[in-house]
Amino acid sequence: MRARSLGLTARRSTYLALAALIGLCSCDLAPAYVPPQYVLPADYKGSGPFKVARPRDTLSRGPWWERFNDDLLNQFEQQLTTDNPDLAALAEQYTQARDLAAEARSQLFPQVGANGLLSDNRESRHRLFRSPNSTAPLEEASNEIMATASWEPDFWSAIRNRTRVQKRLAQASAASLAAARLSLQAELASDYIALRGLDTQEAVYRASISYYKKAVQITTQRLQGRIAPALDMARSQGQLASTEALQSNILASRALLEHAIAVLVGANPSSFSIPVVDESRLAAPAVPVGLPSQLLERRPDVASAERQMASANAGIGVSRAAFYPNITISAVTGFQDSGFNLASLPNSLWTIGASAALPLFEGGLRRAELQRSWSQYAQARDSYRSAVLRAFQEVENGLALTRHLQEQTQQQATAVAAAYKAQALTLQLYIGGLTNYLDVVVAQETALTARIVEVQVQVSRLQAAVTLIRALGGGWSDADLPTEEGVMPFGPLDYTDSGHQPRPEGAGQGTQGASESP
Repeated sequence: MRARSLGLTARRSTYLALAALIGLCSCDLAPAYVPPQYVLPADYKGSGPFKVARPRDTLSRGPWWERFNDDLLNQFEQQLTTDNPDLAALAEQYTQARDLAAEARSQLFPQVGANGLLSDNRESRHRLFRSPNSTAPLEEASNEIMATASWEPDFWSAIRNRTRVQKRLAQASAASLAAARLSLQAELASDYIALRGLDTQEAVYRASISYYKKAVQITTQRLQGRIAPALDMARSQGQLASTEALQSNILASRALLEHAIAVLVGANPSSFSIPVVDESRLAAPAVPVGLPSQLLERRPDVASAERQMASANAGIGVSRAAFYPNITISAVTGFQDSGFNLASLPNSLWTIGASAALPLFEGGLRRAELQRSWSQYAQARDSYRSAVLRAFQEVENGLALTRHLQEQTQQQATAVAAAYKAQALTLQLYIGGLTNYLDVVVAQETALTARIVEVQVQVSRLQAAVTLIRALGGGWSDADLPTEEGVMPFGPLDYTDSGHQPRPEGAGQGTQGASESP
């Protein structure tokens, strides 16, 4: 009975020790993470042509640029997502962030290794402390094979929090990649719209030059007929030449935009060209803005800032764990022999042990690290708040621009019609000798300026739509963000494809966020 009682006591002690070990390993010193909650308005301040739909529709997922109904723009956007070198480099940064998370996670598991040694050794007969009467051999071989294992129990969750730090930074990298992709797509769309606007302006200048050439012919004929002064011909020729100079400037600006688009789509500017279109077919799309409360779920830059804040929160747990003992368990086993009889039991050896290190005095090092961790969290929290405010500013800017530009488009169309009518009437009056040519020049300049401004307003309106779409996240959603486990590129026992891993699907190409699967 006494032996049975001792056995029960031993088992109970073992269970209690295991329970204590599990309890220690589940101790998390990081503060509970609660993202800041902001009081958001029920609706946006701006309104206008981009009215909020009911039910509150949001910007649909997928290629948002297709809303502009331009096949060439669609082609360029797809080419950008696959061939842009800056985007590819950012995708590699995301890949590296995932690998750093895998490196941090590896410390949770025992580290097992093996090594072998073959050596032939000889010592000096006159080495220090060797007895002159020693009969020990001076030369001997030493062959060994060893297996080693070490494990650091994560009593204070330091390793798990380091892993969380890297996982969340990888999530932030995925969101930053999505934000960069959206930014490049919006830049390409804006540049393409500007280029088509320059095409339209060049067509306007071309038509005006043709009209002014006729005016030069009229003033020349009137001068030859001695019914008009030479000043009229000089004015008409000056008007023609200045307009031709403006046309040349437009062509130069178009060439620069064409080169910029070539770089965005990953093409060589020397072999890249975009055909000229006199009249752009780009259409201003209707963009549903949804609810303000949904904006934070659709902005990849806000998601990136939030994940960086969560990472900094886990970093506090790492700094706190440094105040507690660091325990490591290690074991070594193997065989050693002067010959090759290594598989013999008498030649076996083993060592098992544990070590613990506790900081006692380090001149305030640990406290400084903990204080820095708290400051880094506060900085990340403030950066997140700034990202939220900036997101609402950009949406309100987009709404204000679209409303005022739509009104300006209608007003400018009226001005253009009146200016062209005045130009035609003034020339007819001049031909009839009822006015001087200065009035003709003024009317021509007014008509040309009004038409150019109309084109510029139309371009600004289309670019404002791009700005608003970008401010709304371009159809991105936090559902596209990989989970903390989803960023891991492989499992701890996965030894396949040990070379360079292919880019994760969705990371460097496509229109959505990074994939959750490796």
